[in-house]
Amino acid sequence: MLPSQRSKFSLPKTGVYLNCAYMAPLLKKVERAGMAGILQKRNPMALTPAMFFEDSEKLRAEYARLLNVSSPQRVVIIPSVSYGLASVARNVQLHKGDEVVVAAEQFPSNVYTWMDLTDRASARLKIVRPPDELAQRGRRWNERILDSINRHTRLVALGHVHWADGTRFDLAAIRKRTRDVGALMIIDGTQSVGALPFDMKAFDPDALVCAGYKWLMGPYSIGLAYYGPYFDDGKPLEENWINRLHSEDFTGLVNYQPAYQPGALRYEVGEHSNF
Repeated sequence: MLPSQRSKFSLPKTGVYLNCAYMAPLLKKVERAGMAGILQKRNPMALTPAMFFEDSEKLRAEYARLLNVSSPQRVVIIPSVSYGLASVARNVQLHKGDEVVVAAEQFPSNVYTWMDLTDRASARLKIVRPPDELAQRGRRWNERILDSINRHTRLVALGHVHWADGTRFDLAAIRKRTRDVGALMIIDGTQSVGALPFDMKAFDPDALVCAGYKWLMGPYSIGLAYYGPYFDDGKPLEENWINRLHSEDFTGLVNYQPAYQPGALRYEVGEHSNF
């Protein structure tokens, strides 16, 4: 059994906090890191070009290790789940008659994106409801999702764990089915990554987006995303300087580069150095 971790937090001693599914409390060491980051900005003369990249690279490497991702260049820093999903939507071309599959009552960020995308393309947003009966509800809901994926499906967007009732979706089976029909699988891991094992090599989603303030125990307004090979030549939401090739060479920034940094780094939010 895990021993008490109370000493690592600044929570009052009069209660027990169990609601990381809503928002995690900050660890004391996260508090210290945040304050150190703010204090670093008080003296801009001490900032070096390398400092724009070093902490971001460390964060990507740690997250890649957590997910069993072989290349940290597939991991990017994002400000929110909706931002990460918007990058996906920008690079998915739908046509009339195509379908996007979601589970009923998903968190709004993982619905509004697909409502807009399907509306603009005259495509269909297929919402898969759970069974009314409680017996074997999770298994039967997973079966309904699998049955809803067909030759018209272009994208399946789910949470790994449903934010409202805790249903765990069978991503391995859903991934197999999406491959059979040539559809993308896009996962919101906010309610599971950090609390449950998530092996990218086992689930292999085309994209995984996570808010940082729940089970990753980070601050609000920062998240992390993984983008697979499908998105390697895609169009980012922003055209910022730091995501371009050779941006680490400050002496050559006006040698404007058509190429982006390798892997998924083109999708990283601007000013992610965030001193």
